[in-house]
Amino acid sequence: MAKTSLGLEENIEGALCYLLGWVTGIVFYLLEKDNKFVKFHARQSILTFFPLWILSLIFGGWWGLLWWHAWIFFWWISWLIWLVMFILWIVLMIKAYQGEMFKLPIVGDIAEKGI
Repeated sequence: MAKTSLGLEENIEGALCYLLGWVTGIVFYLLEKDNKFVKFHARQSILTFFPLWILSLIFGGWWGLLWWHAWIFFWWISWLIWLVMFILWIVLMIKAYQGEMFKLPIVGDIAEKGI
């Protein structure tokens, strides 16, 4: 594995892009200067986890204040979003650690082109 501008191996740094979701994606996107592998995983982390996090906040109980009878429906949607995020988090960290440029549909293509 190639070293990065931060001195880590690119597979480790790529996996770390997903460690705290979009937050570490932003950190590594800003800190890593040249490594395309790490930049790709940082962009994919941001583009995947930030929108899902926003959706989970939107559906995570605020609607219960407006329509109490719809609360359970929105709670389930929020729970499903968090489940998807957890599964993606595990898969993407493993794939990056294995040195793969694993692309998610749509988001992966955007991340590959650059932000």
